[in-house]
Amino acid sequence: MKALILNSGMGSRMGVLTSEHPKCMTEVSGQDTILSRQLRQIADAGIGEVVMTTGLFDSVLVNYCRSLELPLHYTFIKNPLYQETNYIYSIYCAREALRDDDILLMHGDLVFENHVMDAVLASGTSCMTVSSTLPLPEKDFKAVIRDGRIVCVGIEYFNDAMAAQPLYLLKQADWAVWLARIESFCESRKVNCYAENAFNEVSEECRILPLDVKDGLCAEIDNPEDLAVVREKLRRVEQRTVYMCFSTDMVHSGHIAIIRKAARLGRLIIGVLSDEAVISYKRFPLLPFAERKALFENINGVSRVVEQRTLSYRENLERYRPDFVVHGDDWVTGFQRPVREEVLAVLSAYGGRLVEFPYADDEKYRTLEERARTNLSLPDVRRARLRKAMEMKGLVTALEAHSGITGLIVEKTVTYENGEARQFDAMWVSSLCDSTAKGKPDIELVDMTSRFRTIDDIMEVTTKPIIFDGDTGGLTEHFVYTVRSLERMGVSAVIIEDKTGLKKNSLFGTEVAQTQDSIENFCAKIMAGKRAQKTKEFMIIARIESLILERGMEDALARAAAYVKAGADGIMIHSRKKEPDEIFEFVKRFRETDPVSPVVVVPTSFNTVTEEEFRSRGVNAVIYANQLTRTGFPAMQNAAKTILMHHRAKECDDLCMPIKEIINLIPEEE
Repeated sequence: MKALILNSGMGSRMGVLTSEHPKCMTEVSGQDTILSRQLRQIADAGIGEVVMTTGLFDSVLVNYCRSLELPLHYTFIKNPLYQETNYIYSIYCAREALRDDDILLMHGDLVFENHVMDAVLASGTSCMTVSSTLPLPEKDFKAVIRDGRIVCVGIEYFNDAMAAQPLYLLKQADWAVWLARIESFCESRKVNCYAENAFNEVSEECRILPLDVKDGLCAEIDNPEDLAVVREKLRRVEQRTVYMCFSTDMVHSGHIAIIRKAARLGRLIIGVLSDEAVISYKRFPLLPFAERKALFENINGVSRVVEQRTLSYRENLERYRPDFVVHGDDWVTGFQRPVREEVLAVLSAYGGRLVEFPYADDEKYRTLEERARTNLSLPDVRRARLRKAMEMKGLVTALEAHSGITGLIVEKTVTYENGEARQFDAMWVSSLCDSTAKGKPDIELVDMTSRFRTIDDIMEVTTKPIIFDGDTGGLTEHFVYTVRSLERMGVSAVIIEDKTGLKKNSLFGTEVAQTQDSIENFCAKIMAGKRAQKTKEFMIIARIESLILERGMEDALARAAAYVKAGADGIMIHSRKKEPDEIFEFVKRFRETDPVSPVVVVPTSFNTVTEEEFRSRGVNAVIYANQLTRTGFPAMQNAAKTILMHHRAKECDDLCMPIKEIINLIPEEE
């Protein structure tokens, strides 16, 4: 594509402003003339070839263009009859430089905003800028539009017409038709009319569509009054603000491309999603908010970077009131559609506009995302994420996993509501569920070697943090090795309960003989474990059985204080009652003396309490400890019965997940 700029006019109506240089060199802002602005816009659009017609002050014009030192190759062609002819003859003079290419045609006294030029270049067809919102001018161009295309352009048309400006994108085939008629006109000595007169004779063959730029700045400057109006409009354009939101911690070429497009609309404000917002809907960020913010602050074209605390744009839009919000078009459908609808509603309240660019869905970008997920699965990265997630979100959720496939379910299950995504933050590797999956009783019969293999299976295909159910921790001498092994594998936390002897499930309570360890012994085990660990990220969480064993609230609180003092990184409080009252009381009283240490709950019995209520009361982690096991086994048992009852598998098909969906759940190695 080449740009054609027509600068051979006299500019006499500008008076003294054009006494020493052509009109295109008139200043329109503190940093630009009409021409320097046009040339920068052309260069920014990636167009490298400029054909420019000249007339009066041609040497001044040539030297000026070269002094701008833009990455453009110029072909200057002087109209020797510039005083006697119109620009149709200037195009004729330049005809050999204009063949066999698409042409971006503009008059040299035309000022247009970046958004207008971007729309022209993106049109895909030959087009001319028109405006449906401006009144028809008396003495300037109007375009007559019929059946969705332009059939005539001139100053004399008023019926079926729109205000028009000489900014064209001309596809090669259409331009060849028009240029041929321009040649015919000039060779017949019709050189004192507009080039559009030639177009009007071939508009059936040269199909130019109207591009409605509405109130977008696209105006010619014919006299000092026009100059004053355009300068004021341009001042307002350059004061516009643009808002974009990003969650990414990897900036790639697709991001840079859309940032550049957005910056062409005005002063660009980028909202960076908070860590909590990112982790709630996408994945754990590789870079924390402060580093992601700094990343965007160092990108050329970004004026300001601010925090966006939620997926909703409302708070920041109402605070900054941007003229434009820019986003990819990938949110027109899908789970983010409600977010988009809210953005449109907020913008309409004060007259802002949403600009959507095609989403860059490139295979190399998906590869980058896969690399990020791979990094998240590395032991050192995974181990630290649970503690960081608690700090970021306040409350995290974990679901039990007892195999690679259940780990993938925890990893990939996402629900969408009101434009937001919800997913689990971590996995709970339960002693009960691990034993049950192996068909063995929950009495610490499955040894640590076997349980570590379960962790390996899960870690091989997932990235989320793992919380390990360490039962009683066993002998202190054994527990220190368990801590080192889990830490080395990349497990984030181990939870051990303050009981001794043969393990019995806590939900049996006092129905079976269970012995609670002494505070002194359990504290010694905690301290030994903390001394054994090598990293500060790994967590040892103490599980208190006082409420299960009906030892009372005071005993539970005393143990909690002692365990934290011994070095426990958190407290898990358990209850088998269906009402949460004693859990709420414990948390309330514990928080009166310890507002910092994480509190973990497992609401298997008191399962009516929402995560939001737990959060409001000071809980930091909710573990759904056995739901996949408890729902999976009845489903499998039902399938087995169905096959036996019908002596075939057909009736079982309605109960089955398609094997293709299962295969899609399992990651493939690249």
